[in-house]
Amino acid sequence: MALETVAVIGAGAWGTALAQAAAMAGRQVSLHGRSPDLASEINAFHTNERHLPGHALHPAITGHADLDAAGAADFIILAVPAQASRDVLESEPKLFAGKPVVLSAKGLEHDTLLRQSEILASVAPTALPYVLSGPSFAADVAAGRPTAVTLAGADAEPLAAALAGPTFRPYAADDIIGVELAGSLKNVYALGCGAVEGADLGASARAAFLARAYAEMSRLVSALGGSPTTLTGLAGIGDLTLSCTSVQSRNYRTGLALGRGETLEGIGLAEGVATAPVARDLARKLHIDAPLIEAVNLLLAGGTSISSIVAGLMARPLKRET
Repeated sequence: MALETVAVIGAGAWGTALAQAAAMAGRQVSLHGRSPDLASEINAFHTNERHLPGHALHPAITGHADLDAAGAADFIILAVPAQASRDVLESEPKLFAGKPVVLSAKGLEHDTLLRQSEILASVAPTALPYVLSGPSFAADVAAGRPTAVTLAGADAEPLAAALAGPTFRPYAADDIIGVELAGSLKNVYALGCGAVEGADLGASARAAFLARAYAEMSRLVSALGGSPTTLTGLAGIGDLTLSCTSVQSRNYRTGLALGRGETLEGIGLAEGVATAPVARDLARKLHIDAPLIEAVNLLLAGGTSISSIVAGLMARPLKRET
């Protein structure tokens, strides 16, 4: 199968960064957004100043305000927010039929509790699903800073090779379930780690939260048929550590603000805010003990102080660590 041309759907920061990575890997890239003005800017000036300011885009990237050119691509990268994936897929389901589709959003769908690959399967069942996740910030990828990620799917090696460039290294894997869940849940835990830091509870508390988040994530991945081994790699501990410790992470910054007593109205939304209640409902449905996800939801709901939430966690019955 030829993998020379790629359509990136979603011209936000992450979609633009992935378009840049694909172009640097030698692919011809069409970048699809909703704004004709943005498409014109990309084609005339090779920039996306609204979403990724200060970065010159590769000349192999062309901007588009519709999906017309996407049908000719050898494979597709879907880079819209997780809650928007279904709308995009349902708008042009034939576009994805029979093609490799790389899913890059990190989140679970409201109401259905579905992962991104499950949404794709329900709308375009003949599409070939792949999931890209790992410790990566859009600005780093676009700037050509060394970045390694996981690309999960059946026979993922050719697609990983098509996206591999001098500074972007995808590792092929099989465990779509584990990679998707890790990418979704790490955003929720980043909110919690940020809140611990924002409330000035100390580095020890933040480290404990991160370690127990890893254990909680393992339970959920196993319950849904994923491999706990996946969490030892880039999509697991790599992405969890990055998102839970860096102010470049929007989820971590949101948690910081909440820990300082700010409200969501004044912060702006991060992906973990949308995913947290879905993760809670999924854990409850599976009868999986997930006290940290429950705690993050309490924090997001407001009305309960971070100190009260932490006190509740510390008062839980003692048990063996493993």
